[in-house]
Amino acid sequence: MTAQAQQPSPALFFEAITAYQRSEAVKSAIELDLFTAIGEGNHTAAAIAVRCDASERGARILCDYLTMIGFLTKEGNSYGLTQDSAVFLDRRSPAYMGGAIEFILSDLILEGFKHLSEAVRNGGNIDSGSLSPEHPVWVKFARAMAPMMRPTAQAIAQLIDPEANRKLKVLDIAASHGLFGLAFATRNPQAEIVGLDWANVLELSKENAKAAGVADRHSTIAGSAFEVDYGSGYDVVLLTNFLHHFDPPTNEKLLRKVHAALAEGGRAVTLEFVPNEDRISPQSTAGFSLTMLAGTPSGDAYTFAELEGMFRNAGFAKSEFHEIPPALQPLIVSHK
Repeated sequence: MTAQAQQPSPALFFEAITAYQRSEAVKSAIELDLFTAIGEGNHTAAAIAVRCDASERGARILCDYLTMIGFLTKEGNSYGLTQDSAVFLDRRSPAYMGGAIEFILSDLILEGFKHLSEAVRNGGNIDSGSLSPEHPVWVKFARAMAPMMRPTAQAIAQLIDPEANRKLKVLDIAASHGLFGLAFATRNPQAEIVGLDWANVLELSKENAKAAGVADRHSTIAGSAFEVDYGSGYDVVLLTNFLHHFDPPTNEKLLRKVHAALAEGGRAVTLEFVPNEDRISPQSTAGFSLTMLAGTPSGDAYTFAELEGMFRNAGFAKSEFHEIPPALQPLIVSHK
C-alpha cells in the first residue's frame, strides 16, 4: 500500500452524511414514473421530461445522478435501464417494488431515525407507536411490500410443502398481505389457511385470498398475536418478519403459544433478518438491528444461535437454517 493510499480521507464521512440524497433521488424517480418512462422507450432527457411532466433540465440532472449511483445506463445522450431497474422499478414489471417507498420512506420510519441519539441512550425507541393496535402504517406496509414478498412466499411453500398433495392446516401470524399463507393454498388444494393480524390489515389479506381463488379455504383471527386464541392442530405456523420487533423473553412467550397450537410433528417457519455471529455481516442483514433500535422499544436482528435458543426454551426439539433464493433473508424451520 502506498503512502498516499494510507492518508486519512473525509470521503466516507461525506458519503454517509449525504446518503439521504440517494434515497430522495430514487424516491423522486419513482414518484415521477421515470423508470417506467425509460422502459417505454423514452431515452433522452427531452422525451423523459415530456412523459414525466418535468423540465428537461430537471430530467437530465436526475437521470445523470441515477446513472452515477447505478440505476441507469447512459450512452451519449441516451439513458437506459439497468437489468435490476428494469425488473424491479419499471411499473409494468410483475416484480415491481417501487411501492415499497410508501413504507420504508414513510414519516413514521424516518421519524425514528431523526431521534436516533435518543434511541441509543434509551436502548430503543420508547415512544414508537408502530406496535399499537390497528396502526394504519401496517395497512400501508402490507400493500407496499406485497410485490417484494411474493417470490419469497412461493419459495417457502415449495420448501415446506414440496409435494403439495396432503391436507395441511396453516396459521399465518402477522399475516399482513396474506401472501405467505396463500402461497400454500394456491399450491396445495387441501391446504387451509388461517390469517392472524389486526382487523384493518386482514381486509387486504381477504382481498388477496379472493383474488387468488382460495377464499373458501382462508379464514381469519383478528387481534394481537399475544392475546388471541390460536386454536390447535396446525401443521405449520408462519412467523414472517415478526420476531424482530420484540425482545427474547417476549418472543419466547409467543413461541410457547405457537408450540401449543402445533400438531405433533408440526413446524414453526420463521423468516427473519439473521446476521452472522459477528453481528456486522452480511451488511444488509446485520444493519437491520439499527432499524429496530430506531423504530421499536426492544426489537433486534437475532443471530441463528439466539433464535435457536428462543425456540428451544419454548419447547421446540430442533431448528434448521435454510437459504431460500431469491429471498434476502433465510428461513428457520423449528420442529415440535
